[in-house]
This record gives sequence, C-alpha cells and structure tokens, in this order.
Amino acid sequence: MVERVLRAVSIVLSLIIVAGFAMFAVDEFDRASGGQRNELAGFEQADPTPIGEEQREKRHSKVREYIDDANDVLLKPFANISDSGSRWVQRGLPTLLGLALYGFLVAYLARFMKGRG
Repeated sequence: MVERVLRAVSIVLSLIIVAGFAMFAVDEFDRASGGQRNELAGFEQADPTPIGEEQREKRHSKVREYIDDANDVLLKPFANISDSGSRWVQRGLPTLLGLALYGFLVAYLARFMKGRG
C-alpha cells in the first residue's frame, strides 16, 4: 500500500517538474524566434524574485501559474546551486536534481518498501 502511494507521488512530482521545464523551454523558443526580451530579471529562475513572480503571473494562464508555483516549491532546494548566466542552466540543473530526488529516489524508496512488506 505504502509503495503504491510513494510511486504515485513520485510520478506526479516528476510530471510537474517535467511540465514546468517543458513550458520554460517553449517560452525560450518563443522568445528566441520572436526576438523578445523580458523586462525584469529573475523571471525564468527556478525560484523567481517577487517581481519576477508578479511578471510571470501576468503573462501566464491560471493553470500554467499553478504548475509554475508547484514547480517553484519542488525546485526551491536546488534553485541557487548554479551561478551561471544561462537561463537554461539556471532551470535545467534544478530540474535534473529535482527529477533525481523526487523521481528516482522516491521511486527507489517505493521499491524498497515493497521488498520489506
């Protein structure tokens, strides 16, 4: 029973992280193709500044903002790991670490619990 719950949690958290990164990537491709620039720094970070968060809320739909907010919470422990100026590194590294923790580690814990039961 516990392993099924852990496995489901692992899958849901991983899907949120992947969806958040996919939407970031779409935004980046749109920005590159349209030649647009964000007016405020911090908009694309895994843990945006309050001003960046406010700007993001204006640009995104409610559903997108819920996913972004959940993604921010999940990736907050990894948000300041990289000092790179690249938005891809600022988002990619926390995404990979989040997937490692919430996806692989929680799934491993679920398999471990199944073996003990």
